[in-house]
Amino acid sequence: METILLVDDNPAVITALKILFSLRNYRCLCASSPEEALHIHQAQSVDLVIADMNFHRDTTSGEEGKALFYALRAQNPDLPIILLTGWADLSGAVELVKAGAADYLAKPWDDNRLLASVGNLLELADISQLQRQDHLTLQHTAAEKKRSREQLAQTHDLCGLVYASDNIQQLINTALQVAKADVPILITGPNGAGKEKIAEIIQRNSTVSSGPFVRVNAGAIPVDLLEAEMFGAEVGAYTGLKKTRVGFFEQANGGTLFLDEIGNLPLSGQMKLLRLMQTGEYQRLGSSQTRKAQVRIISATNTDLPAAINRGEFREDLYYRINLIELILPALAQRREDIVPLARHFAAGRPLSPDACKSLEAYDWPGNVRELSNVVTRAQLLAKNHCIEAADLGLPPQPATRRPIYEPSKAEINHAQENSNSHAEAARLLGLSRQALYRRLQKFDGIR
Repeated sequence: METILLVDDNPAVITALKILFSLRNYRCLCASSPEEALHIHQAQSVDLVIADMNFHRDTTSGEEGKALFYALRAQNPDLPIILLTGWADLSGAVELVKAGAADYLAKPWDDNRLLASVGNLLELADISQLQRQDHLTLQHTAAEKKRSREQLAQTHDLCGLVYASDNIQQLINTALQVAKADVPILITGPNGAGKEKIAEIIQRNSTVSSGPFVRVNAGAIPVDLLEAEMFGAEVGAYTGLKKTRVGFFEQANGGTLFLDEIGNLPLSGQMKLLRLMQTGEYQRLGSSQTRKAQVRIISATNTDLPAAINRGEFREDLYYRINLIELILPALAQRREDIVPLARHFAAGRPLSPDACKSLEAYDWPGNVRELSNVVTRAQLLAKNHCIEAADLGLPPQPATRRPIYEPSKAEINHAQENSNSHAEAARLLGLSRQALYRRLQKFDGIR
């Protein structure tokens, strides 16, 4: 039986939560102050914490909740913590979500959403615990990893994602953890790596999963049609428009808007997007009526946005608005364990010879998953025999001595260290040897 620690100075809140969870066979421990909560956590095993942000009637800053959060994280960095907040605490709660809080809900909370969040977090905690034990014992086996992935796929909608690598497993765990929090997410990574698939997984496991999921290539919209495409247009707003045009934001109302290639969005569009994210308000082209939209924004780009900010090509305020949570999707060359499983998926039942698998794993895949799909699909169609051979792939021969195909950036190394328990694990996430990681740490003067 999982144990939930409830922390609130309001007895009515404690009673309501205790009844809610006791009816679902959760064991509840109760605390009315941060001090009592820390004492209970030290003395007893706790699987999840639900905590208020304020504990005195004349206090609304949320500082007490922040102090409790960081104290609990110091005792157990992996403990899932859900924050209960008033609207005055919203900015503080968002800050704590970025620091690792599992979710936040405004009072009065929705029972169904709270129960769903608790259930998902406890399931993820079980999976994470299994993974941590595997890392500590260094006894990862293919069968254990497969079972872990299957368990995750049974409890969450992974949208048919095919993978075998540890760093994609870590990315998916993080994506599922933040999916329930209604905060903007930025997915970064090279073209063709699968950023849209990650966005789809987040949407399918979010609180707005039943709402629309609207995909937009923000960089492909002509500048002169940007406002009409994004926000809509009334009849006669421009020549030839004979019926009202519903914009992407209105289409996505009550759901998720996925803005791909947001780094290519013109500055004029960036300003309008920033205003909508700040207020939820927009106007159709040719109309003075202000409309509101409740839309969860997921953005993606292969652009180095900080560099674009320095060049004056991207608004810094918009960057921080869309980048509350950043998910870094590695290139296919950084996760070679995924190459053969993906290739078998794209081969649609046709077997791959051992030599074909070796050729696939040796190639650098500059076009990432998209290139792999094209190569294997073409081979599947043109291969003369039932089994796909290396020659059917049409890949260029690899030199006997190859230069390093991947050089991680300082940000990528920092991200890997923050999401691992040791240098060895960070090296595996980056696709490097431990010695290679040490050399790069010296190069960057010791990241962390």
